[in-house]
Amino acid sequence: MPFPDAFYRWRPHPWHGLDAGEDAPEIVNAYIEITPFDPVKYETEKKTGYLMVDRPQRASSLQPSLYGFIPRTYCGKRTALLMGDDLKGDKDPLDICVFSERPITRSDILLHARVLGGLPMIDDGEADDKIIAVLATDNIWGDARELDDLPHVLIERLDHYFRTYKMLPGKKSSVEIGKPYGREHAQKVISASMQDYLDHYGE
Repeated sequence: MPFPDAFYRWRPHPWHGLDAGEDAPEIVNAYIEITPFDPVKYETEKKTGYLMVDRPQRASSLQPSLYGFIPRTYCGKRTALLMGDDLKGDKDPLDICVFSERPITRSDILLHARVLGGLPMIDDGEADDKIIAVLATDNIWGDARELDDLPHVLIERLDHYFRTYKMLPGKKSSVEIGKPYGREHAQKVISASMQDYLDHYGE
């Protein structure tokens, strides 16, 4: 059901007011919070939808892709079950990393992303999948359909970043990352997170 015209007079909340996209889980809407060029971690404030400064990155490594989330997704029981019986979801929207050949230097934007795969990440004992995608209209990466269509070094960089971005001197990392999975499983993760959202928030 379309929204009434009055709805579009105000900017919608990027998590709840937008949707995952008409072609989800193959091509999804991605709300971008962080670019590969910024040493500051931003995060959408859940109540207001404004993009807030979370913290400056402590380490020297930077996010190797555009980073954000898929609207109207929620990492709950269904999503966590795809990773393990004893896990729970992190209760956040599903994270997505998007590669673009041309530099996109601003965040707080929406784009269409073609899903290729993902990283099964556990953070502090909670399922925290990182979906990997490309800009759907990208002139270089737009024809990619599977994770193997990307240079392997790009996936290695994502893996390394998420293993180290929270590390503190003298403390063991709370992050575990398994073997990357392909498009078919990534679409199952997205579909599960969309259903988790409906279970938690309703229509």
